[in-house]
Amino acid sequence: MTLERYLRHKRAYEVGLFALSFIVNFVAQTIVQWFDLEKADIHLALWKPVVWEASSHITLAGLLFLLLWFDKYFPIERGNLRRGLTAHMLFTVPWSLLHIAGMELLRALAYLAAGEGRHLDDLSSVFLYEYLKDFRGYAGFVATIYLYRHILLRLQGEAQFLAEGGEDSPQNQQPVTDRFLVKKLGREFLVKVEDIDWVEASGNYVNLRVGPRAYPLRETMAGIETRLAGAGFARVHRSAIVNLDKIAEIVPFDTGDGEIRLKGDARVPVSRRFRKELRERIG
Repeated sequence: MTLERYLRHKRAYEVGLFALSFIVNFVAQTIVQWFDLEKADIHLALWKPVVWEASSHITLAGLLFLLLWFDKYFPIERGNLRRGLTAHMLFTVPWSLLHIAGMELLRALAYLAAGEGRHLDDLSSVFLYEYLKDFRGYAGFVATIYLYRHILLRLQGEAQFLAEGGEDSPQNQQPVTDRFLVKKLGREFLVKVEDIDWVEASGNYVNLRVGPRAYPLRETMAGIETRLAGAGFARVHRSAIVNLDKIAEIVPFDTGDGEIRLKGDARVPVSRRFRKELRERIG
């Protein structure tokens, strides 16, 4: 599988890998739990350790999306390292409380469905033990997420603004040229602004789409829209900016929204908010 194909279906692959890792870990932890019970000569119905592990993993699966949302506003990055680390360390407390409460609720429901009562543990007595486990688990999630992003950025090639007067010139004092500098696997090359088909939002980055390739750029959609003002680009959606010269046709929908089909066969959504302005710009 090529990198371009992976990136075209990145969200589906990420969800699939995430689900697969949780399933594998759930099965492994359940087996370990079962053997530990047998070794301690504690004989329980198999469904009980299954419920214990399933409730924990289901709750963690939901909390992972909460972690991704939180990291969007408090990233651990150079320049804001102390702020990001402090925020994440503080966030482990509500994370752990939600995990404990979620899995206890799911276990109570499962026992109720099986016709058995279950004594709910006093959260204050188990919190320290569970928090230490959750803290390690949280750190593991964060490390995995940042390692994945780092590898993906290395493979894709991260773009940077190239300012007049040299790469090291202050960006807020020098105008941006008609090129972006892309660093990929130890190599550097330039991408012309006119070659960019469209720009899409991607978390804390925007992706510069050039044919089948996507180059991440650390910038907001509002920031890149301002940078590309006057270069023949137009905002067509809250998460998309297109190069007007690359448009092949605009397909309207009955809802008032639409779709842009680019000359390279890429398709970009158009919201009704930007459709009228787009039609005026392309005449």
